[in-house]
Amino acid sequence: MKLAVLGGSFNPVHIGHLYLADVVLTGLGYDRVILVPAFQSPLKLNAEIASSKDRLDMLAASIPGDPRLTIDDCEIKREGVSYTVDTLKDIIARYCPEGKPGLILGDDLASTFYKWRNPGEISEIADIIIARRLPGPGDKAASINSCSGVSCSGETVSGETAEAGNFPWPHKYLENEIVDISSSHVREKISRGEAWRYLVPSGARCIIQDRNLYGFSSEDGDSLDEIIIRIENDVRSTLDLPRFNHSRNTALLAWDLCKIYGLDPKKGYLAGIAHDMCKKLDARELIRLSHKDGSSISKLEHAKPGLLHARAAAVLIKSKYGVTDKNVIEAIRYHTTGTRDMGPYAKVVYIADKIEISRFDVSPALRELSLNGDMDILFDAVLSETVAYLKSRQVDISYGTRRLLAAMNKRNKH
Repeated sequence: MKLAVLGGSFNPVHIGHLYLADVVLTGLGYDRVILVPAFQSPLKLNAEIASSKDRLDMLAASIPGDPRLTIDDCEIKREGVSYTVDTLKDIIARYCPEGKPGLILGDDLASTFYKWRNPGEISEIADIIIARRLPGPGDKAASINSCSGVSCSGETVSGETAEAGNFPWPHKYLENEIVDISSSHVREKISRGEAWRYLVPSGARCIIQDRNLYGFSSEDGDSLDEIIIRIENDVRSTLDLPRFNHSRNTALLAWDLCKIYGLDPKKGYLAGIAHDMCKKLDARELIRLSHKDGSSISKLEHAKPGLLHARAAAVLIKSKYGVTDKNVIEAIRYHTTGTRDMGPYAKVVYIADKIEISRFDVSPALRELSLNGDMDILFDAVLSETVAYLKSRQVDISYGTRRLLAAMNKRNKH
């Protein structure tokens, strides 16, 4: 297997790192790129550096499903200053690559390569690949920090860019596009509250938000981003496209309604994206999961097991994904039938499920009411219209819906 090595602080990993790895893989015929995060670069002591665990987790979360990329934590395990020559020897001994491994360098580091430990030996045991980081004459793009550090803690200093032709060691020059992004630039944007989220892979973004890295501060202090991303990806792969679009539209409307009504929008979104996750399960599995919530299964549910998809999803989101928030679980469980004394999140998801934007048979008055109306008034209106629709189709109404309707009518009389 032909291997190449791309090192750096990855503080944080960003799309430039992964783009550069992809260019090497597709353009130079390597089978795999090994990402090697440095323990600590003495040249970056003043930079806010995330912990080794955080940086490793961000890398791992950024490359799922791509067997062309792997992570090696040898420099983190060694701690202190790691030298590229030692890292290369270690990788060669353990990985047994086909031929020399590639070593990816930025052209900004090439001019100081002679200052590294044993540069001649490095050039003998590795094929040096010089990637464009700084723009040349006529380039409008700014520099790329794709290989910042390059597993050479303590070895590099800032200096002028070396043209490939002036680099005296054997090398390959990579004609890659220059991406205007760097880890320090991402950190600065995060700390300033500027736009940054799509400069990094989604997995890394979730970890930054969940762990409040680089000065990021979540609104509620209890971020659900990682769980939401995981569930949304699972829902997308499980459901057909129309059902997934319905689920995401429900989540979006639940988010919007939560913001209007002063609720946590992430909890609304989570319940919305997960509410139909069991829609495609067969009757046996729906019954098996629903039994776990401790309630009996009604005659109507036995006759129409599809009604159990909400109960099954409420069980699954807790058992598989570890969600224990009672508001989220209640919202998922009762989004189909409703129940008496529903909480605000359950009402929001019930509303969103029935009137989200991909449903073409929704009264415009209900959507207008959702923008500026009272939650209870909107909920009663949606419930009434839903029950009227079911009756017009001569569909049996569940016990929970009948109790909810009776409670609503009783309340309205008073």
